[in-house]
Amino acid sequence: MQETDVREYIFEDDGRIPNNPRLPLLVYRQALDNSEQDSSRCKELLAENGWGGAWVDGVFSYHHYHSNAHEVLCVVDGSASIALGGPEGEAVEVEAGDVVVIPAGVGHCNKGSNGGFSVVGAYPRGQESYDLRTGEEGERPEVMENIRNVSLPESDPLFGKEGPLTQRWSR
Repeated sequence: MQETDVREYIFEDDGRIPNNPRLPLLVYRQALDNSEQDSSRCKELLAENGWGGAWVDGVFSYHHYHSNAHEVLCVVDGSASIALGGPEGEAVEVEAGDVVVIPAGVGHCNKGSNGGFSVVGAYPRGQESYDLRTGEEGERPEVMENIRNVSLPESDPLFGKEGPLTQRWSR
């Protein structure tokens, strides 16, 4: 496994976006080499490591989260400012080559992008039927239960069983 700069972020529940009480969001800086920034090759890499349901697009421009699945976003083109953790969270600049691993419940929103910003997104095996939540009134009891019950991924989306995600999320 190559040496990767991994940054951890923990976000508090803001009353609307629950975030995740036990798992940090991870940002892998420049973890994809040029060949892996090809969307087809990136999808293959994710699938090899047990992450499926892959798609290619941007990130929604409104705060949202998934209560029943973790998500990986591999930036394959351009750059963006992504608000993480909901409106009270933190804006993080990402660019081609960066990878963001988002635990279930953690809010994310595209606050602005350029250069043809595009990501390959995927979910751990068994979590491909993700929900889309926005913090609407009435969803709270169900989503809190969902977040508690989401299983840990079997492997890191890029580096397999011994990758940073499996090390940091098993603590």
